[in-house]
Amino acid sequence: MPQQDPLERVNNFEEVPLGYSRKDALEEAERCLQCDPAPCIKGCPVGIDIPKFIDQIKHEDFKGSIDTIKETNNLPAVCGRVCPQEEQCQAVCTLGKKFEPVSIGRLERFAADWEREHGSVDNRVDESRDGKVAVVGSGPAGLTASSDLRKLGYEVTVFEQFHQPGGVLVYGIPEFRLPNEIVEREVDNLKDMGVNIETNTVVGRLFTVDDLLEGNRVDKYDAVFLGTGAGLPYFLDLPGENLNGIYSANEFLTRVNLMRAFKFPEYDTPVKIGKRVATIGGGNVAMDSARTALRLGADSSTVIYRRSEAEMPAREEEIQHAREEGIEFRLLRNPTGFKGNNGRVEKVECVEMELGEPDESGRPKPIPKEGSEFDIPVDNVIIAIGNSPHPLIPRTTDGLETSNRGTIEASSRGRTTREGVWAGGDIVTGAATVIKAMGAGKTAALDIHEWLSNGDGWR
Repeated sequence: MPQQDPLERVNNFEEVPLGYSRKDALEEAERCLQCDPAPCIKGCPVGIDIPKFIDQIKHEDFKGSIDTIKETNNLPAVCGRVCPQEEQCQAVCTLGKKFEPVSIGRLERFAADWEREHGSVDNRVDESRDGKVAVVGSGPAGLTASSDLRKLGYEVTVFEQFHQPGGVLVYGIPEFRLPNEIVEREVDNLKDMGVNIETNTVVGRLFTVDDLLEGNRVDKYDAVFLGTGAGLPYFLDLPGENLNGIYSANEFLTRVNLMRAFKFPEYDTPVKIGKRVATIGGGNVAMDSARTALRLGADSSTVIYRRSEAEMPAREEEIQHAREEGIEFRLLRNPTGFKGNNGRVEKVECVEMELGEPDESGRPKPIPKEGSEFDIPVDNVIIAIGNSPHPLIPRTTDGLETSNRGTIEASSRGRTTREGVWAGGDIVTGAATVIKAMGAGKTAALDIHEWLSNGDGWR
């Protein structure tokens, strides 16, 4: 796929991959073998009819192609950009056994971008049904559940704690990977369908889930879907971690992406970045943070990761883009503390690691090398080692059970231990992918519909 030149893109926040041209898309669609049965469909968490939409692109039926995708995927422009197709549908592509798999994600993006350019969105909904549903959180799970429920004819209200809907899609993913306008368009589609979206509304503070079900201080709802994600950052619990200049990736990316700090002072949320930035972690969030630091003016941006590149959880494409942009990788290195002066961080204390036998994650366990301690001079540190669900809603909701990881306990249908409350996405699984959260939103929406229609027993 064509992309911005690395020397140019490190100076802007514009999208890096530029998308397929019509010619590119037609050529790639020709590669599909049209397998029957198609393993790629099973590899997709929402079950898109992949051979069908690719065949429609091949025959230049672009409207039919996007319609096929949207039968099961509410956010194709998003998924075509940020979903790990290489681990899902493309991982089981028959062509990929001997050659490169068909670029399913890029073709999905092409179809979605064609729709955006040609304005052919279908926002029709069924006739109104009895039943009001509250959706808490407007990330991928919440957007999907609210869209499916509204299409079925239910009255739906989405409650979002931030001033802008989109959840992790807008606060966690930089513009150069997922432009905000893509998410804003999907939100506008929901509004056009009649979904009510209440921003700046922190459920658990202004009112509780119990209030939503009982009609206290707020309208009464027949069902509630919780899609609040995993936005509580993990920390390292190391000496010096409270020094100025050390950010959690959650705060750093939220300031830059949602609060628009990269356009300061046009937007009034600043973020102070020095010349030497170190990011700790090896996932997509770490790549996003390190690449964002470069765009904010850092002379050097380094990723510190305790295992080798083979174990990095980030997408291969994101690692490649980071290398192209000049990100330095200090692999098999682990921080042991932070040093500072006058309250501000100046060094990351590290130790070299070597890989041992697999641990509970299935990956080789990193083991410190004795006597290998060293320091890395820094002006800023970004800690990107993962997130957990925020405990606010479980703590303020009667009868809602959680795991020892803080996730909400839910059945395969999304039903929680509190009658009338469903949950899905990262709030149930812990931090995962956009498409898996969407799949959970779809599953829960269907079960809410069946429960409201049939009044069957709980659990």
